[in-house]
Amino acid sequence: MAGEAVTLTVGIATRNRPKALARCLESIALINDMVTEIIVVDDASDRPVHPILQQAPAGISKKIRLVELPAGLGCIAGRNQMMRLASNAVVLMLDDDAYVIDAGAVRRAADVLVRHPDVAAVACAQAEADGSPWPAAMQPSPAAYGCYVNAYIGCAALLRRSVFIELGGYQESFFFYGEEKDYCLRVMNAGYHVVYLPDALVAHVPDRSGRSDSRYLRYVVRNDCLSAMYNEPLLLALLTVPVRLARYATMRRHGRVRDPGGLRWILGGLMAALPGIWRTRTPVRWASIRRWRSLRRVWPRFESSPAPSA
Repeated sequence: MAGEAVTLTVGIATRNRPKALARCLESIALINDMVTEIIVVDDASDRPVHPILQQAPAGISKKIRLVELPAGLGCIAGRNQMMRLASNAVVLMLDDDAYVIDAGAVRRAADVLVRHPDVAAVACAQAEADGSPWPAAMQPSPAAYGCYVNAYIGCAALLRRSVFIELGGYQESFFFYGEEKDYCLRVMNAGYHVVYLPDALVAHVPDRSGRSDSRYLRYVVRNDCLSAMYNEPLLLALLTVPVRLARYATMRRHGRVRDPGGLRWILGGLMAALPGIWRTRTPVRWASIRRWRSLRRVWPRFESSPAPSA
């Protein structure tokens, strides 16, 4: 990609959020000159999304490709599908309740991938509708400078498609939540990096439609355990999985979440997944785990290289 004008695929995952999806699509007009295709993956919405797509601005609607998932497949599988279908080397992945507010932010993030072949993903910063950034603690890093991080937030990130395909994409057994952290650990293990740009702001105005505190809690804990079982050396996984399970009670208490039967559901899911994990798990190196953990505490400055010559 060096020396070439970058073109983007925009991938949008949606379910039962027609107003948010319409807003997201409208925002693509800000970067329309960079975008050659928009892949909308509908995770079995209760009502068809075709009318929303048809109402998109003319310059946007003609670039849209709709992928309709069967019920029960889940948004993570949908994101894998959008990455497989993408025809560009760089994919801007958005949740339907996120939207572009600054074309320059997307260009800066894409430029990092153009100039740095060892960077697999660029994390954007979350912003309010008025463009003001979310609190630092809710960003990929609290740093106020471009830096290396251990993971991006999936609502808005630019991904290098070739690395995503090379590493097998997201773990579809997660179904919902936590796929980005799991993927980024494998990214680091393969020798690539994740970069965060705090000035690359993308609006994220969460839509409560379909959200459930108990569902969130269950999947956070279960998928955290699954990631350890898939990726960690066996001895480490035997130590960390019980610790991760114990977080369920802490999170439920602090969040005041009513979730009868939640822990039983998590344990049942882990037991059901165990045979498949045992057959397919590929533990990462200890050095990768140490680096991933260190990037939760320190964030080395990322220095972009000069623009490639024409």
